[in-house]
Amino acid sequence: MNVPADLKYTSDHEWILMEGDIATIGITDYAQGELGDVVFVELPSVDENFEMGDVAATIEAVKTVADVFLPLSGSIVAVNEALDDESDLINQDAYGAGWILKVKISNPSELESLMSAADYTASIS
Repeated sequence: MNVPADLKYTSDHEWILMEGDIATIGITDYAQGELGDVVFVELPSVDENFEMGDVAATIEAVKTVADVFLPLSGSIVAVNEALDDESDLINQDAYGAGWILKVKISNPSELESLMSAADYTASIS
């Protein structure tokens, strides 16, 4: 199972890469494997504001539909428009080309609620 050490994680299987006050968010390799083949991703609008825990995107897979919960409060600054035509990028490269959205975080203290790679690995073992 691929769980990069430089990322943070949630119990809902999202990963977070922090660069300054911008969080890039996607779903973990474990999550995409559980979902199966991704066929569609419903993305939020840029400039839309969310609170921690809100549903920000929806992933449709052959097996099921899953919500992507925003792990940090903030405003959407970018969405991965490549997923409109190639939603399977999530399956192919969950931690790279399959990123879902970027958020300018509004409450840095929420970062303390995120899991380390070791904690996330233990939670899915």
